[in-house]
Amino acid sequence: MWPADWRVLHASFVTETAGSTIWRVRLVGAPGTAVAKVLKPAADAADELRGAHYLRWRAGEGAVRLLAEHGLMLLLEDGGVATLATLPDAAAMPVAADVLARLHPPRFAPAPVALQPLHERFGALFRRVTTPHDAAYALAADIAHELLDAPHTPLALHGDLHHDNVVHGARGWLAIDPKGVLGDAAFDAANWFYNPWGQDALHRQAERIAALAQVLAAPLGCTSAHVLRHAVAYGGLSAAWFAEDGDVANERRTLTTLQAVHAACRAGGF
Repeated sequence: MWPADWRVLHASFVTETAGSTIWRVRLVGAPGTAVAKVLKPAADAADELRGAHYLRWRAGEGAVRLLAEHGLMLLLEDGGVATLATLPDAAAMPVAADVLARLHPPRFAPAPVALQPLHERFGALFRRVTTPHDAAYALAADIAHELLDAPHTPLALHGDLHHDNVVHGARGWLAIDPKGVLGDAAFDAANWFYNPWGQDALHRQAERIAALAQVLAAPLGCTSAHVLRHAVAYGGLSAAWFAEDGDVANERRTLTTLQAVHAACRAGGF
């Protein structure tokens, strides 16, 4: 099953997701373990392969290392099993800011050419507003267009940063599972407002929204307002993905959080 040059000694099944199967593997002559991700030949495999380009570019800075790849199989550094979701929210915020800072340094090598432009990433949201839907979609789409039209320096982005995609191990806190996107750095702050997953009451607290925006804006060198606007736009995109999957319950809960984020943005005079 495994490429011969990976020299896999033993493999233990970890989990199966909609897009991949995950194994923890031991390699001949290597200490510890690595992670093998076997991608399914589905639409989201493109995200994972762009993510591999991103990890190769990061070269272990702030994210797990890409050790090898073979077709739809990726061999990755084992970043650990504890996720940021295991920390209390107040303790998780500065870790999130630190991860952002390490993933968005002032200078780095030129971004990979295979990354997905942010305007393409928002495709599901823009498709959603072509027919009448919840007004929150129109709001999110309008803000997304404004953000995309604003001048900025496109940067290589993780594309899916949230509590479950930041793990702790031998090298500290590292990002995993990038999607490989190119655009405004504040997009990487947006998904934090909708996580940790399942804690809807926390996500909708005005004080928490304002505090998180301030914490995440600092390492990006932008304003809290800019981060919050990206969070509103991202909420519309996330809800649109749920809608395309027929997941009405999560679509509605995401749109409700989007409205709370937008209300906090307006309360701050942004």
